[in-house]
Formats: sequence, C-alpha cells, structure tokens
Amino acid sequence: MSQRQLIYFADAMCSWCYGFSPVMTSVREAFGDDLAIRVVVGGLRPGTTTPMTDKARAEIGGHWHHVHEASGLSFDPSVLVPGFVYDTDPAARAVVLARRANPDLALTYLERAQRAFYSEGRDITRTEVLADLAGELGLDREGFGTHLEDPDLKNETWSDYGVSQRAGVTGFPTLVAGPGPDGTFGVVTRGFAPGAQVIETLRTWMGVGAA
Repeated sequence: MSQRQLIYFADAMCSWCYGFSPVMTSVREAFGDDLAIRVVVGGLRPGTTTPMTDKARAEIGGHWHHVHEASGLSFDPSVLVPGFVYDTDPAARAVVLARRANPDLALTYLERAQRAFYSEGRDITRTEVLADLAGELGLDREGFGTHLEDPDLKNETWSDYGVSQRAGVTGFPTLVAGPGPDGTFGVVTRGFAPGAQVIETLRTWMGVGAA
C-alpha cells in the first residue's frame, strides 16, 4: 500500500486556514515522518483585480474577529488599506514554488506567509514580500522572486486549483487522508476544527494509540 498521507487544501490568504495553522503544527508534532503532509493550494480569490470596497473590508474584519475568537491568534487589520486588491494568486504561487524546492517546506512557507499577512500586516500580494519570506526560510530570495512570474509556475498553481475543485473541496481548510486499506481517501475535516479532534481522528485512522 502507498504511504499514507494527509492532503491539506488551503490558501495563504484564507483567515480560517491561518486560524488552523496551530492545528497543523500539532499534527506535525504528533505524527512526524509517519504521516506525509501535502499542501494543495485551493484558490480562494485568484486573479482578483477589483479593489476592496469599504463594506468588503469591514466584512473581512468581522470574519477575522471570529477566527481570533476560535483560535486565539492575533490579527493586524492595517494591511487592508483603502484600495487593497485581495488577489490570492501570488501567495498561492509562492507556496507552490516553495513546494517545488522541498515538499515539506510548503507547509512551513504557507504558515509563514499567513503570519506575515494576518499578524504582521505585510502585503503578501507583493512579489518582494513573498521573496523576503522565502529568504527567511533559507531559499534564494532573488531567484524566488524571479521565478514567481514563470508561466509554468502559474500553470502548476492553477492545476492545484483544478485538483481542489475535482476533489469537491468547497471551503478551506479541508483535510483529506489516505489511502486507506481499500485504497480510498477520506475527509478528516471540512473547515476549522480543534486540534484535539483532528489528531484523535487521525490516530483512529492510523491505528495509533493516544500519546
């Protein structure tokens, strides 16, 4: 049977995925190399070109408050300046580029980008910011920024969006685990869930006793 893995459908500019990041850290700590994690970028608002209205910015702020209440994570709404264009495609491409360098780095980069955007007020729609984050993680900053505009990277990123759609993913975060004994994959969670719940579900699925 193929090595079991956890497929994480997420988006760097999805606030609930940011709230879910401590859960994914707990999963990594609980299972280590016994459970490979593959990040698939889902495509929240790729290719958006219209600046956010004041109403949209206020609504987003409300969503962020709910995520803060559920996760305890901090938010810096100053990034949502008037005229901000909420295009999720650049950050998604950056996650895919990090995944190219090392599949295990994709989740690390995703979480770093989320923290930069939501907690530090940094605009991760900008190439220079995404390149800076790559540099922080030991990747070649200049090369990373240059490759973010490669057509083949854009195609690979949009291919991820297609995988998400074909898998029936309608919201983020979504976790899918497999293959099971019959070779199929099953949903662990659709949407935010507490870490203890996710880890218990995975322990049961993997046949691992409580730590």
